[in-house]
Amino acid sequence: MNRSRIPCIFLAVIGSVNLAWGQGTLVLAPSDEWERLRTQVEEQRGQIQQLKAALEEQKKMIAALMKSGAAATDVSRPASPTNSLTEDASAVKPVAQTLARQETPGEVVSPLQFRIGTAAITPVGFMDFTSVSRSTNAGTGIGGSFGSIPFANTAAGSLTETKLSAQNSRFGFRVDAAVNGTNVLAYMESDFVSQLGNPPNGSIAVSSNSYPLRLRLYWANVRKDKVEFLAGQSWSLLTPNRKGMSALPGDLFFTQDIDVNYQAGLVWGRIPGFRLLYHFSPKTAFGVSLENAEPYVGGSAGGGVITPPAALAGLLGTQLNNGGSVLAAPSVHPDIIAKLAFDPSSRFHIEAAGVETTAKIVNTNTSPFTKFTKAGVGGSINLNFELVKNLRILTNNYYSDGGGRYIFGQAPDLIVRADGSLSPIHSGSTVTGLEVTAGKTLIYTYYGGVYIHRNTALDANGTTRIGYGFSGSSSGQNRTIQQFTLGTNTTLWRDARYGALNLMFQYSYLQRNPWSVAAGQPSEAHYHVGFMNLRYTLPGSAPAVR
Repeated sequence: MNRSRIPCIFLAVIGSVNLAWGQGTLVLAPSDEWERLRTQVEEQRGQIQQLKAALEEQKKMIAALMKSGAAATDVSRPASPTNSLTEDASAVKPVAQTLARQETPGEVVSPLQFRIGTAAITPVGFMDFTSVSRSTNAGTGIGGSFGSIPFANTAAGSLTETKLSAQNSRFGFRVDAAVNGTNVLAYMESDFVSQLGNPPNGSIAVSSNSYPLRLRLYWANVRKDKVEFLAGQSWSLLTPNRKGMSALPGDLFFTQDIDVNYQAGLVWGRIPGFRLLYHFSPKTAFGVSLENAEPYVGGSAGGGVITPPAALAGLLGTQLNNGGSVLAAPSVHPDIIAKLAFDPSSRFHIEAAGVETTAKIVNTNTSPFTKFTKAGVGGSINLNFELVKNLRILTNNYYSDGGGRYIFGQAPDLIVRADGSLSPIHSGSTVTGLEVTAGKTLIYTYYGGVYIHRNTALDANGTTRIGYGFSGSSSGQNRTIQQFTLGTNTTLWRDARYGALNLMFQYSYLQRNPWSVAAGQPSEAHYHVGFMNLRYTLPGSAPAVR
């Protein structure tokens, strides 16, 4: 007899017995009742076997899902670019619900975006491999030094050069959150180009090419309704915008150039400061910023240095920034910048901006010491618009009386007279061009120009000329710097989940004309430069903040 059936028969027998304890008799149920009970037990046994089989199948399904990583909480699931930051990202979702959200048709999920609480963190950056070839030896890295192009009759002007570098690779992150109805955005960006305008020091270029990490941007922005506040190291408010007044790199105009120093004539800076914006409407915004000031007399990025009075030469590099004073030069107050931007549509942007800066020095050659203070001002009008579909015209124009520092340091802010008084230098610049999109390729061309007025005086002896641009001055004191650029940027491959691969080319012709050149020396210096760049951009897009 099958042992597995013994318990069932035993239960059937026990269940069919009636005990009459009071009468002392044992009465058995009829045989048909026994059969009915046995049948019920067999049916229940079959149902139990089916339930056990179903449970085993569910266990196998759950194990398979866990093995593939599908069983996850909403904390680890990459956020969709369209997700609201007000969602409770810490809530645990059932497996089936999580999978359904990941497989929603049309939903783009970034594998590099994650959440901590209600904050979404998105890595940003790209990896560059750059080749640059110049018709002269500019004595720089992959960045151009526009104001110090060598003359053709020098050794540097007689040599060509080609360099390869991964220096411009960049990485960082942005954090988006909504806190009590206020949108919070933090942004950080770094690269490896701290020696961008100069060749590597020591033996770096001999073997390891170990370029140090550099801070580019590090700021936080808070917006509630129409009011917006930013603090940290950001692109200067004076830097042209492509739209609105955002500090995000994608909303700014610093050309499409591969050259990491961009285009001659471009007004820009990455400067620590505070910024307060008011949005009158989605189309109109006004902003004021206080940004770190530097009383500047030339010497940065190849710009020419002023000729100081002989008795006050020690001011350069101590009280005045000559490109090598680091943070030694004191400032009276932060530069004050204001901007008004108007965007009537996505096809049109116009803005006007102004800056006020103040310099102050002490003449220690007098008793008592004599102090001199001078304010400088500057202004810009920038415009870009889509003339026809995929064709955009851009023009950015700046003029200043003492604000040359913002033209990438190509023009000094001021000169020092023999008595120590300060006199601002007039300077202006433009970057004007076209950007055309043709399929997967962006074609761009720009003209950039810088003009620096002369400003001269006599030294204490009454005969020696000092200042900027006088006859017999250094050939580094430029009157004009001009650049013509043509380039392309082709997207070879793009996927929202895995990033993009771009191939980029740039050709530029640069020319500078000093105010004064020695007898027998060329009246101008120039070079041709070509770039090729292969860029892989990280995937990821910021979430929508509501």
